[in-house]
Order: sequence, then C-alpha cells, then structure tokens
Amino acid sequence: MCFHTSQTKKVVKLENRFKVSLHDEDSRDAFDIPSYHLNGFSHPNMLFIPQEEPSVLTIGTWGIAPSNTKIEDLRDYYKKAVQFGGGLNAQSEKLFEHFIYKRSVSSKRCIIPVTGFYEPHDYKGKKYPYNIKRTDGEVFGLAGIYTSIDEYFTFTILTKKASPLFEDIHNLRKRQPVILSKENEENWLSDSLNDNDIKEIVNHKFDDSQLSTYTVSRDLFNARINTNISEIVNQVHYDELNTLF
Repeated sequence: MCFHTSQTKKVVKLENRFKVSLHDEDSRDAFDIPSYHLNGFSHPNMLFIPQEEPSVLTIGTWGIAPSNTKIEDLRDYYKKAVQFGGGLNAQSEKLFEHFIYKRSVSSKRCIIPVTGFYEPHDYKGKKYPYNIKRTDGEVFGLAGIYTSIDEYFTFTILTKKASPLFEDIHNLRKRQPVILSKENEENWLSDSLNDNDIKEIVNHKFDDSQLSTYTVSRDLFNARINTNISEIVNQVHYDELNTLF
C-alpha cells in the first residue's frame, strides 16, 4: 500500500509539468517547502489536480472521508478509520462498489503530483523502506479520487495488484499505487470516461523501467523520529537483503 510519499519540487515546477495554476496563491510559500517524507497517517495537506477543475492545483487532505462528514469531526473520523488504513488508499478493484468510492469515481477523480513514494519490504519480520522515484528525478502523477466537504477536499490514492517489480519490493501485500503515464493523465480527468475506460486506465501497465528503486533508512517507519528531512531520501544498503533492485 502507499502510505508514504514525497514531493520536493517548487509549485511552479508542478504548474509547468501539468499545465495548471495554483488555486490559492497565498499557499505558494508553504508548498514551496520540500516534503521529503509525507506520512499519510498524519493526514497532511497536499496539492492535487481535481477533475472538476483540471486546470488548477488545489489543496486536499490525504485520507478520504465521506462527503457528509463535518469538518470539525474529521479528526475523530480518521481515528476510527485507522483500522481500515485511514482512507489513504483505495483498492481500485472496489471503485464501483465501496460506499465512498462509487460516489467519486465518475466525477471526482484526481491526480496527486509526487516526486516519489515509499513501500515496505519485509525480511524476517522486519520492514525495510524502499524509495521509488523516476529515474530522471522528475515529478509524476498518482491516480486518486476525492470528496468535497463544504469546499474542503479529502482524497485517496488508488492501488492495484503489483507488477513484478513491486511484487518483489512490497512482498507481503503485493500492491502498488496506480501510476499514470503522461498519456493517461489528461484522460484520467476527462468527463467523458465510462466505467470500462476508467478500468482500462487503472489497469494500464506503467513502464517500470522509468523508475529507480532503492532502500532508505528504517527510521522512515519510526513515528517518534522526524523523517521529513533531506537525508531520508539517501540510499542505505542492508547486507542482509542482498538485494538485486
């Protein structure tokens, strides 16, 4: 599952890459600060591109919640939802069945720009985090869906069955986020998609040769340590893994 991400580019880089404009100019300085590790379970605010306004970058809270949730009740909702993953990920296989997802999949799809994400590799009961990013270091888009709560947005990242690369990395759950190719980014936000079109984009095989994967510090999974620091993206070698990635 994808519970940890990074986004280290300036807002203008995201605007140029996705041909969008920041919706709230007052938030630019805050989002120009690099986020080397965004822990989903802290439900951070992130920038995303909504289907309803595909020309803008707007702010959403990572962790989808029902649209009838009151803003003041979100914290309590997330505490209860933690047993279900806190709304951070949505299994794409349930998009048309789940009581939240099916209300969003037709008209509230989104793109979440990231420079990378982290997945756990299990070895003898210990978890080793892998950093996954583009080989060229550029930003890319993850597919998601969102809800609107009184002009406040919450979103989730879609996941699917892992490719061979991600089966080796995420070797217990064998899942991965839905990574959008550049060709599919515009299509993903199109209002003209039917159910089959949506499934086709979700199941499109991203070219994993465009990705760089390597292990980083196990501190990443320690909530008592501040891991939103530049050093967290540095490669750490573990002899016990004898990895081929």
